[in-house]
Order: sequence, then structure tokens, then C-alpha cells
Amino acid sequence: MRTTILAILLAAAVAASACSREPLKVTNIQVGRSLNSDHSVGAHTAQFKPTDTIYVAVLTGASGTGKISARWTYAGRPVSEETKDVSYQGEAATEFHIQNSGGFPAGDYKVEVLLDGQSVGIRDFRVVS
Repeated sequence: MRTTILAILLAAAVAASACSREPLKVTNIQVGRSLNSDHSVGAHTAQFKPTDTIYVAVLTGASGTGKISARWTYAGRPVSEETKDVSYQGEAATEFHIQNSGGFPAGDYKVEVLLDGQSVGIRDFRVVS
């Protein structure tokens, strides 16, 4: 009987800690042309050459799980979209990137970041010849 009560109390404690976990939160969105080993952006910029690979790092500041998406647009038209299922214990960075072997057309671009389908931020950047 005592073992059963201990097992029930342990299960309740585990369930309570799981329920009180903070949801995944985006703390920053970085754009640049290189990444650090932790997947954060190493060389921040909002201006790129047509042949650059363009990176976005989505920084999260709490443990949790979710779907993080990056939606890239040029002149209001979709260029690319990618979604990653993530599960983190503490702070983390999720990386997305786009590249164009033929070179990006010059102009204004946007990357919108979504967490579980809800927009959490937009970053503007420009490609110049």
C-alpha cells in the first residue's frame, strides 16, 4: 500500500511539473550571412549580395516544444517556406536559410517567423547588385 501511495505521489509530481512548464518563447530573430556553432547568426546584416546564402536564426529562451517556421518573400511573393519541429531544454537557436545558385534578384525581401502557426516577427532585408 505504501509503495502504491508513493507511486501515485510521484506520478502526480511529474504530471504537475510537465503542466507548469513555460511554453516555447521566441526572444530574438537574427538575420545574417553566417552562423555560429550554436546556430545563432555570426555576421549580422540586412544587406546581401545576390550570391550570398541568407540565414535567419530564431532564438528561444525557455524549454518547450513547438513548430517554428520561416516564410521568405520577395516583392510580396512567396520565395520559400520551411517548418521545423523543435523540442528544447533551455535557450536555443533554430536556423533557416535560403540560397539561389543563379543569384537573388536585387530588391527588398522579408522573412516572417511563425511559432505554432502564429507570426512572432518579421525581418526586412535587401539584396543589392
